[in-house]
Parts: sequence; C-alpha cells; structure tokens
Amino acid sequence: MNSPSIPSSPSVAVSQPESLIEYPSLFPIKVMGLKADGFVHAITMIAHAFDPAFNAGTIELRESKGGKYLGITVTVTVTSREQLDELYRTLSTHPMVKVVL
Repeated sequence: MNSPSIPSSPSVAVSQPESLIEYPSLFPIKVMGLKADGFVHAITMIAHAFDPAFNAGTIELRESKGGKYLGITVTVTVTSREQLDELYRTLSTHPMVKVVL
C-alpha cells in the first residue's frame, strides 16, 4: 500500500539584511560611568581610535541628578557591523564604563 504523497511547498529563500544600519553612518553611542577625572578623555580617545575623523566638539555630557554619574554621547562614523561591534566591546570593557547604549 502506497502512502499518500504530501505536496511539498517550494523553498523560498528569505533574505535577511545583515544589518538595519546602512554603512557608512553617523551613529550615536551613549556611555555611562562614574563622574571621574579622565572619563571624558578616555571615551574620546576610544571614539577617535575607531573614527579618526571623530569631532570631540560633538560630545554631549549629562550628569545624573545626584552628580555621581556622567552620561557621554559620542557620535562616530561607523563603516561596518564589525567595527561597531568592536567599538561596543571596547567601550563595555573599559574599567571606567558602567553601561553602553
């Protein structure tokens, strides 16, 4: 006895974009840590290492209500997903950094 044949549906390749970001792109990154001497300089140096054309004049700073923490927004030009991932890893592992968004 033959089993009924189930029609197979055609394979449809669904292409997923590798990233929702188009490269190169200006990309803002918020970094938070304790308000301490050298914190802004350290983040500026990291941003400049990943984006040699980084303009430190575009940095935005925001203190927490109590003044203990500092939020730093840097806008860098990213050219690839790999570069962006490595920038996040570098910032996240810096000893002065508490959070990277």
